[in-house]
Amino acid sequence: MIAVIVRRLLRLVVVCLGISLITFLLLHLSGDPVAMILPEATEADRAVLRETLGLNRPFLAQYGAFLGRALQGDFGQSFFHRTPALPLVFERMPTTILLTVFAMVLAIGLAIPAGILTAVKRYSIIDHLVTLLVLLGQSMPVFWTGIMLMLLFAVAWNLLPASGWDTWASTVLPAITLGTFQAPLFLRISRSAMLEVLGLDYVRTARAKGLHEWVVIIKHALKNAAIPIVTVIGLQFGVLLGGAVVTETVFAIPGTGRLIIRAIGQLDFPVVQAGVMTLSLIIVLTNFLVDLLYLWLNPQVRIS
Repeated sequence: MIAVIVRRLLRLVVVCLGISLITFLLLHLSGDPVAMILPEATEADRAVLRETLGLNRPFLAQYGAFLGRALQGDFGQSFFHRTPALPLVFERMPTTILLTVFAMVLAIGLAIPAGILTAVKRYSIIDHLVTLLVLLGQSMPVFWTGIMLMLLFAVAWNLLPASGWDTWASTVLPAITLGTFQAPLFLRISRSAMLEVLGLDYVRTARAKGLHEWVVIIKHALKNAAIPIVTVIGLQFGVLLGGAVVTETVFAIPGTGRLIIRAIGQLDFPVVQAGVMTLSLIIVLTNFLVDLLYLWLNPQVRIS
């Protein structure tokens, strides 16, 4: 057990290093931030600023300096906000995490009961109807769903705010947008896991003992079907966290995703690096915790 945890921690470190290198490389291939900071300056002035920011050094020297500072929690100062980049990201992070949690709760609350119901009512009208809804949900991009919900509930019916993050009402449309993006996957996993478990011998034995059908489903079947469901939910938390970038942009939510999108357009390297690394660290830590939970739920994994 300890050896498995140590190996996965080492993988976590390697993944973080890989993400930092890829992010650093892509940013430096995207353009020269000095040209955006000083659009009308002379080349001599730009050279001075480039030297001040360390952008005139070789790529490996820049990456080494960046990595050394990042390990100390220092990503440098934002080129445009003139403040340290990491606190700027941390200031917006609670909004992004809260949006992700709301969307996750909504997706789980809708998908898992529907998945159980479609497994119990296999090949019925309910099963076919839910399958159609799943196909529709999976075919709609996040940004399109957000825009359609905004046009319907905010513009046409004036029931909910179209943008912002001021009241509880402003969280409804973004949470629905993200939740409906993940709900079809949770539903399919729940349905397939329940179908597999419902055909096993111990479920038939529980029914033969005269137990109520829903007692058999919830107490016996769902408990053993929970392993793949929990695993997928944990892994998809990172997908939702990344999907919040698009949702925050559509609904003008002051979260980390919107901050990163703006920083990419401005070639604000420190903010992009701090935001991407923070989100990546949350995702890999979540996946690590899911691995530990899977080891606890399924002891056979420890043997292998």
